[in-house]
Amino acid sequence: MLTANMFLKRRTRTKAGKTHAYYSVCESLRISRDRVVQRQVLHHGELNTTQLDSWQHSIDVLHEDGQRRQLRLFTDRDQAAPADPDVVEVKLSSFALKSPRRFGDCWAATQLWDDLGLHTFWRDALAGSPGDVPWDKVLELLVVNRLLSPRSELFVHEKWFPQTARDVLLDTDARVADKDRRYRCLDRVLAHKPALEQHLAKKWQDLCAATFDLLLYDLTSTYFEGDVDAVPKARRGYSRDHRPDCKQLVLALVVTPEGFPLTYEIFPGNRLDRTTLEHILDTIEKKFGKARRLWVFDRGIVSDDNLERLRTRGAHYLVGTPKSQLQAYEQKLLDGNWQKISDEVQVQLIPEPDEV
Repeated sequence: MLTANMFLKRRTRTKAGKTHAYYSVCESLRISRDRVVQRQVLHHGELNTTQLDSWQHSIDVLHEDGQRRQLRLFTDRDQAAPADPDVVEVKLSSFALKSPRRFGDCWAATQLWDDLGLHTFWRDALAGSPGDVPWDKVLELLVVNRLLSPRSELFVHEKWFPQTARDVLLDTDARVADKDRRYRCLDRVLAHKPALEQHLAKKWQDLCAATFDLLLYDLTSTYFEGDVDAVPKARRGYSRDHRPDCKQLVLALVVTPEGFPLTYEIFPGNRLDRTTLEHILDTIEKKFGKARRLWVFDRGIVSDDNLERLRTRGAHYLVGTPKSQLQAYEQKLLDGNWQKISDEVQVQLIPEPDEV
């Protein structure tokens, strides 16, 4: 639950042998159970006696039960509070709403970040990285933006961040949204990829009762404009984007049926899909242990060697049959009976010695 409290904060400063007291109206905002941010709302400076008495009395009208009870605002004063009529006049037409900012969705995203334990994980992981703004706050800003309003780095810096309450929720200033700072943040998080994946997998189990017996594996690619000589893995290969003139990277992703990611890998742009499976199998077993899993992937990854690897590891698989092998089943499929299991899907089982 989001709660906010207003309070008066006193600061002292000694100058020329005399102590001066300065007062500010501050806000304490509890974002979650273990995150509280404080900010200065109004600075009063050094108040004179008349101003102090006025502020003392103002708390008379803040009780919701209708009872007049004088409380002390300034605990450093010894004399009793003045007895004045408990009436405060407010001119409603003088109130105006200025510079509204998005708060609700940003706060909900912060709650999700905390529920997944990412606040604590990244605070500890990036604690040793020096910076004007803590790097875990920069990363949280990046992730929340990608969740709510994914746009360019420049858009986040110039438009999105000033229109939201991220500075309040992160308890920081606009430096957290500097575009160069966000690029440098990504370099720092890469080293924590294995630990992050294991942390999230544990959260998927605890919060969503996710299981990892059934895994979906697929690949895609992304290409670059230009030479990209600084990216060794950028190569020309089969382009899913129909840009064979551009160098690319191949991206591999393993997810659960619910869509929870377990791991990802980046391969050179000329890597064939079917040559990636053994590496992915080794990666999953190294991070999450060996298990009798069911793997689902399309025909681009299927080969006799890959299916044999799965059988050797004791795994099951549900895969697309390569087009070159479909002809052998054509007549059986034409002669057999199809069973309708939904408005869009019909199935037919053709048993083989080791497969169906």
